[in-house]
Amino acid sequence: MASNRINRINEEIQRELSDLFRQLKDPRVSQVGMVSITRVDTTNDLRYARVYVSALNKDQEKDVLKGLKSAAGFLRRELGHALQLRYTPELQFLGDDSISHGAHILELLREDERRNAPKTEEE
Repeated sequence: MASNRINRINEEIQRELSDLFRQLKDPRVSQVGMVSITRVDTTNDLRYARVYVSALNKDQEKDVLKGLKSAAGFLRRELGHALQLRYTPELQFLGDDSISHGAHILELLREDERRNAPKTEEE
């Protein structure tokens, strides 16, 4: 039962933070282009939340993480106003490479499929 509550809180934090990212004025975050939250993991006591972030431009991902870490206090305060929780979790921003990892695996599967494709008479 508790894990279902944590999952709902994770989804709510992800939704609120994605809205708050649009309001940030830090050029490291606002001028990068597309920054998306891939996953949020909150501890059971709601003290900490790991926010996994992916940027469209991978070269600027470190700058995005620095900008988000500097805005963590603002984001936590705004999150506390939006969510009615006893404790507002401390936000920890981490880079997420799961999208590029998934694309790499997909490319490997397609390459294997091309190699093992049945030969036609024309070839």
